[in-house]
Amino acid sequence: MGKKRIVKTGEAAGDKAPQAQAVSKKKTVETGVLYVQSTFNNTALLLTDTKGNALAWSSSGSLGFKGAKKGTPFAAAKVGETLALKAATMGMKEISAVIRGVGSGRESSIRGFISKGIALTGVKDTTPVPHNGPRPPKPRRV
Repeated sequence: MGKKRIVKTGEAAGDKAPQAQAVSKKKTVETGVLYVQSTFNNTALLLTDTKGNALAWSSSGSLGFKGAKKGTPFAAAKVGETLALKAATMGMKEISAVIRGVGSGRESSIRGFISKGIALTGVKDTTPVPHNGPRPPKPRRV
Protein backbone atom coordinates (compact mmCIF):
# COMPACT_ATOMS: atom_id res chain seq x y z
CA MET A 1 0.00 0.00 0.00
CA GLY A 2 3.01 2.30 -0.19
CA LYS A 3 4.88 4.28 2.39
CA LYS A 4 3.06 6.50 4.82
CA ARG A 5 3.69 10.19 4.54
CA ILE A 6 4.94 12.05 7.59
CA VAL A 7 3.96 15.69 7.78
CA LYS A 8 6.04 17.96 9.98
CA THR A 9 4.05 20.80 11.47
CA GLY A 10 6.88 22.82 12.99
CA GLU A 11 10.59 23.09 12.48
CA ALA A 12 13.32 22.96 15.09
CA ALA A 13 14.81 26.21 16.37
CA GLY A 14 18.17 25.55 14.70
CA ASP A 15 16.72 25.16 11.20
CA LYS A 16 16.36 27.93 8.68
CA ALA A 17 13.18 29.92 8.34
CA PRO A 18 10.75 28.42 5.83
CA GLN A 19 11.37 29.73 2.33
CA ALA A 20 8.67 31.43 0.31
CA GLN A 21 6.71 29.03 -1.82
CA ALA A 22 7.56 28.97 -5.49
CA VAL A 23 4.96 30.93 -7.42
CA SER A 24 4.30 29.59 -10.90
CA LYS A 25 4.57 32.54 -13.24
CA LYS A 26 2.00 32.23 -15.99
CA LYS A 27 2.53 33.82 -19.35
CA THR A 28 1.02 37.31 -19.55
CA VAL A 29 -0.03 38.44 -23.00
CA GLU A 30 -1.74 41.75 -23.80
CA THR A 31 -2.94 41.04 -27.35
CA GLY A 32 -3.77 37.82 -29.12
CA VAL A 33 -5.50 36.13 -32.01
CA LEU A 34 -8.64 34.01 -31.63
CA TYR A 35 -9.05 31.32 -34.28
CA VAL A 36 -12.62 30.06 -34.66
CA GLN A 37 -13.25 26.86 -36.59
CA SER A 38 -16.97 26.37 -36.96
CA THR A 39 -18.31 23.30 -38.73
CA PHE A 40 -21.82 21.89 -38.87
CA ASN A 41 -20.91 19.37 -36.17
CA ASN A 42 -18.60 21.22 -33.77
CA THR A 43 -17.04 24.57 -32.87
CA ALA A 44 -13.39 24.82 -31.82
CA LEU A 45 -11.58 27.93 -30.59
CA LEU A 46 -7.82 28.44 -30.37
CA LEU A 47 -6.22 31.39 -28.62
CA THR A 48 -2.71 32.37 -29.71
CA ASP A 49 -0.35 35.26 -29.22
CA THR A 50 0.44 37.58 -32.13
CA LYS A 51 3.28 35.32 -33.30
CA GLY A 52 0.97 32.29 -33.55
CA ASN A 53 2.06 30.36 -30.44
CA ALA A 54 -0.91 28.50 -28.97
CA LEU A 55 -1.92 29.60 -25.47
CA ALA A 56 -5.29 27.91 -24.85
CA TRP A 57 -8.03 26.09 -26.72
CA SER A 58 -11.52 24.75 -26.18
CA SER A 59 -14.29 23.11 -28.14
CA SER A 60 -17.93 22.30 -27.60
CA GLY A 61 -17.11 18.59 -27.47
CA SER A 62 -14.58 19.15 -24.69
CA LEU A 63 -17.24 20.96 -22.64
CA GLY A 64 -19.45 17.90 -22.60
CA PHE A 65 -21.86 18.59 -25.44
CA LYS A 66 -22.62 15.45 -27.42
CA GLY A 67 -24.07 14.70 -30.82
CA ALA A 68 -26.00 17.37 -32.67
CA LYS A 69 -25.83 19.76 -29.70
CA LYS A 70 -22.13 20.40 -30.38
CA GLY A 71 -22.95 22.42 -33.48
CA THR A 72 -25.47 24.75 -31.85
CA PRO A 73 -24.88 28.46 -31.24
CA PHE A 74 -25.47 27.91 -27.50
CA ALA A 75 -22.58 25.45 -27.28
CA ALA A 76 -20.37 27.84 -29.25
CA ALA A 77 -21.19 30.69 -26.87
CA LYS A 78 -20.24 28.51 -23.89
CA VAL A 79 -16.93 27.67 -25.58
CA GLY A 80 -16.24 31.38 -26.07
CA GLU A 81 -17.02 32.17 -22.45
CA THR A 82 -14.76 29.44 -21.04
CA LEU A 83 -11.87 30.45 -23.30
CA ALA A 84 -12.34 34.10 -22.32
CA LEU A 85 -11.93 33.17 -18.66
CA LYS A 86 -8.65 31.44 -19.51
CA ALA A 87 -7.55 34.49 -21.49
CA ALA A 88 -8.42 36.83 -18.62
CA THR A 89 -6.11 34.92 -16.28
CA MET A 90 -3.29 35.49 -18.77
CA GLY A 91 -3.91 39.24 -18.76
CA MET A 92 -5.36 39.42 -22.26
CA LYS A 93 -6.83 42.83 -23.11
CA GLU A 94 -7.69 42.68 -26.81
CA ILE A 95 -7.96 40.09 -29.57
CA SER A 96 -8.48 39.90 -33.29
CA ALA A 97 -10.60 37.03 -34.59
CA VAL A 98 -9.97 34.76 -37.56
CA ILE A 99 -13.07 32.77 -38.54
CA ARG A 100 -12.98 29.60 -40.63
CA GLY A 101 -15.99 27.49 -41.54
CA VAL A 102 -19.68 27.75 -42.24
CA GLY A 103 -21.23 26.43 -39.02
CA SER A 104 -23.85 28.11 -36.89
CA GLY A 105 -21.40 28.93 -34.08
CA ARG A 106 -19.36 31.52 -35.98
CA GLU A 107 -20.80 34.67 -34.50
CA SER A 108 -22.04 33.38 -31.15
CA SER A 109 -18.60 32.08 -30.15
CA ILE A 110 -17.09 35.54 -30.59
CA ARG A 111 -20.02 37.17 -28.79
CA GLY A 112 -19.50 34.81 -25.87
CA PHE A 113 -15.80 35.64 -25.82
CA ILE A 114 -16.17 39.42 -25.78
CA SER A 115 -18.95 39.24 -23.18
CA LYS A 116 -16.24 38.67 -20.55
CA GLY A 117 -14.68 42.09 -21.12
CA ILE A 118 -11.98 41.47 -23.73
CA ALA A 119 -11.96 43.95 -26.61
CA LEU A 120 -12.30 42.81 -30.22
CA THR A 121 -10.08 44.73 -32.66
CA GLY A 122 -10.86 43.00 -35.95
CA VAL A 123 -12.55 40.07 -37.63
CA LYS A 124 -11.16 38.19 -40.64
CA ASP A 125 -12.96 35.43 -42.52
CA THR A 126 -10.66 32.78 -44.01
CA THR A 127 -13.30 30.24 -45.00
CA PRO A 128 -12.00 28.30 -48.00
CA VAL A 129 -14.13 28.88 -51.08
CA PRO A 130 -13.57 26.78 -54.22
CA HIS A 131 -13.01 28.83 -57.38
CA ASN A 132 -14.35 26.09 -59.63
CA GLY A 133 -14.26 22.92 -57.55
CA PRO A 134 -13.91 19.33 -58.71
CA ARG A 135 -15.36 18.04 -61.94
CA PRO A 136 -19.10 17.26 -61.58
CA PRO A 137 -20.25 13.67 -61.98
CA LYS A 138 -21.45 12.38 -65.32
CA PRO A 139 -25.23 12.58 -65.93
CA ARG A 140 -27.15 9.57 -64.70
CA ARG A 141 -28.37 7.16 -67.37
CA VAL A 142 -31.70 5.56 -66.58
